[in-house]
Amino acid sequence: MTRATIELGDVTPHNLQQLKRLNQVVFPVSYNDKFYKDILEAGELAKLAYYNDIVVGAVCCRIDILDGSRRLYIMTLGCLAPYRKRGIGAKMLQHVLSYVEKDGNFHSIFLHVQVNNQSAIDFYKKFGFEIVETKEQYYKRIEPADAHVLMKLLRPQRNLNEPEK
Repeated sequence: MTRATIELGDVTPHNLQQLKRLNQVVFPVSYNDKFYKDILEAGELAKLAYYNDIVVGAVCCRIDILDGSRRLYIMTLGCLAPYRKRGIGAKMLQHVLSYVEKDGNFHSIFLHVQVNNQSAIDFYKKFGFEIVETKEQYYKRIEPADAHVLMKLLRPQRNLNEPEK
């Protein structure tokens, strides 16, 4: 049996519909047109995951600044159910981790996970993420509506508002 290939590819106007369809299937929430418009500008922060040349997953991130610290927010990271546990999610998260490592100027990476999504919580914990907060009524129109905030703290950085020493 030949080994499956897992590759990441750019999100472009030509495959944006595939991302939309994937997100509709994988996530219990829907994303608006502005989300997808922004994704087209995200470059390395938005990737489609291919399993033997079939789109089966995607990761979409953005950079947030809070109190002068740059943080990477994982907006979505998901994989079609039949392709889970094959290293696809790990490959996408590894891409994100190497992006922040190469950049070297991020305080943390964070995301929201529905409180009952234990498999996602366990997945992120394997990569050093921890639950740092629970937001009640975070989600609209889905139950449970609460979300855990998971965060991975990176090396401490100086506040962007402070002058360099």
